[in-house]
Amino acid sequence: MTRWLLRMMTELSSRKFVSRMTGRFAKSSLSRRWIPRFAAMYKIPVEEAEKKLEDYRSLNDFFTRRLKPGKRPIDQTAGALVSPVDAKITGCGVIKDGMILQVKGQDYTVEELLNGSPRLSQYLNGYYWVLYLSPTDYHRIHSPCEGEIVETEHIPGRVYPVNEFGLTSMRRVLSRNERLVTYVRNDIGEVAVVKVGALNVSSIKFVEPMPHMLERGDELAYFEFGSTIVLLTEDGTLNPRSDLKTGDKVRMGEKLGTLITDK
Repeated sequence: MTRWLLRMMTELSSRKFVSRMTGRFAKSSLSRRWIPRFAAMYKIPVEEAEKKLEDYRSLNDFFTRRLKPGKRPIDQTAGALVSPVDAKITGCGVIKDGMILQVKGQDYTVEELLNGSPRLSQYLNGYYWVLYLSPTDYHRIHSPCEGEIVETEHIPGRVYPVNEFGLTSMRRVLSRNERLVTYVRNDIGEVAVVKVGALNVSSIKFVEPMPHMLERGDELAYFEFGSTIVLLTEDGTLNPRSDLKTGDKVRMGEKLGTLITDK
């Protein structure tokens, strides 16, 4: 009964206007005084932040903060695919005939995740990572590899929570929530960076100006609250790290695997 009630309350609160209201407050100067409390509550390592706490104009300004140079070194191994974010791995594995299996007990299809994109045929037997960002984490999103942005797509949707409760209790939230997809092509293949919106995320923003060519680790976008990245690689193009598993934490710039050719 309790779980059913929580699910119903989440359904009712997952409208975009709720997130917009939260976003307005977070961007207002009134929210500024909440920054120290927010940082302490979530044990955010403020010493990594680019600026001092008192220099941020609002809670949102702090939340989307950049870090001091060098705080997230980018793995320089040839062909490395790196984590685009600081996150907890909530799912990873081989895509099997277009199915992403057992992400917190639920299966997803690449077709629904990519909204039926004509590019989806490239990922039917590739590899996936589901990377969850908590409020504690650094919330800027970076390119997992070098390459060219060949397409972006905004997919409208809901804003269900993507935390443990949302992923286990709500029906397939990763493919029902609002998403912003970036397709990056390099010499080996293509990578899809799927940015999934969530409850209290007022928006997902691209950096400006939007780059066309990327180096590994370049900024792509940022979340305005905790959310999730689904990272997809094309069929036969990734040799994943064998020591990473669901539940592990990774940092932006950390190697997830090596891009290879299947020949």
